[in-house]
Amino acid sequence: MKIKGKKLGGSDTKFAYALLSPSLILLVLLIGYPLIYNIVISCQEVPLNPRLPSEFVGLQNFTEVFTDQSFYKSVLVTLLFTAVVTIISTVLGLLTAVFLNRSFAGKKLVNSIIILSYVVPSVCLIFTWRYMFNNIYGIINYFVKDVFHFVDAPPLWFDKPASAFILVAIFAIWKFFPYAYISFNAILQSMDNTLYEAADIDGATSWDKFKAITYPAIKPTLVTVVSLRTIWVFYIYTEVYLLTKQVDVLGVYLYDMAFATHDFGKAAAISIILFVFIFALIILIRKKVLRVEEE
Repeated sequence: MKIKGKKLGGSDTKFAYALLSPSLILLVLLIGYPLIYNIVISCQEVPLNPRLPSEFVGLQNFTEVFTDQSFYKSVLVTLLFTAVVTIISTVLGLLTAVFLNRSFAGKKLVNSIIILSYVVPSVCLIFTWRYMFNNIYGIINYFVKDVFHFVDAPPLWFDKPASAFILVAIFAIWKFFPYAYISFNAILQSMDNTLYEAADIDGATSWDKFKAITYPAIKPTLVTVVSLRTIWVFYIYTEVYLLTKQVDVLGVYLYDMAFATHDFGKAAAISIILFVFIFALIILIRKKVLRVEEE
């Protein structure tokens, strides 16, 4: 090990590892042990009573998962939901950051309003949406039925799979797009404006400036935003479960498997499958977004 061009001796290396050991032990306890334990119980039939012994069943839990039609339905719903929310929230955050990348009166107030949905606790926002779209006293149905008379009967927004999916997706986009906005805005604020001024002199269009100047600068951040947002949305649970029971994403499916049917072994098998799947998906995203410069 070297520090500022100097080699560390054996005692220095041991001292460095001693300083790192609390963090390493914490990582092993918080990540390593649960991961290993999850792999172990995925090959077992775990009884509800913790005093009873578990029975080793090998790959039976994985076989049951891959033969369960509800699992494939949840996968398709989750993939569609993840793609819609991740793409739209990222694009919306980028467009907002580019549009607001200038000086104007009240910019701090506008930034505060934009990030408000991201910093407010999710439970508050979820129940606000539930009240807004309530079929009896919700303000949305009041305007749709009583004011504009678009419908004869108040729609049951969260009781139908199609409308529930759309509303939950809109909620997730509104909730999460400020993260993309903050990330892109930080990069754009640090860029040299003389690059854009030179492009204006050369007669470059807005799209040309974006391709030649903006995109290369934000590309690492774009990969990070897309990767993290894909992981977070893929495992989304709270927002969906508290809003409606009609959108059967994998987070809800996994929860029901573990705590409704108490099939802990199968739930563990599902979590391992999802981990492998999301890991492969993130690698694919990084390869698609981070193209080699020669191309």
